[in-house]
Amino acid sequence: MKKIFNDTKRLSEFENDLIKLSKRFRTLEEDLKIFIEKQLYLYHKLKIDNKGIFIISNFNIDYPKIYKARKFACKSLKGKGVSSGIRIIYAYYEKEDLIEFIEIYYKGDKENENKERLLKYHKK
Repeated sequence: MKKIFNDTKRLSEFENDLIKLSKRFRTLEEDLKIFIEKQLYLYHKLKIDNKGIFIISNFNIDYPKIYKARKFACKSLKGKGVSSGIRIIYAYYEKEDLIEFIEIYYKGDKENENKERLLKYHKK
């Protein structure tokens, strides 16, 4: 895999989320790599917005910017395309060119991101 960002990191809670979801959606790890290579590259490097990534602005976090990806293609959810219902919450440290994955969840299991987790790792 070509290196797109200086670094990508995963919080331990993100890893736990991913492991649990991977039991139901077996292609998730591969789908995540494609997501980084395609969608995150287009959005952050080429500045192309396909309306699938949104800044989460209601947490009063100045840096890094926190994003929610609503368009995430999951091969395990055949026929759904990018409307799979998988959501990814991540931070992008622009100066460091670092992506930090915070949370991944299936919208059928819960409606919104874990606000406490966001604030725990990204205090002002």
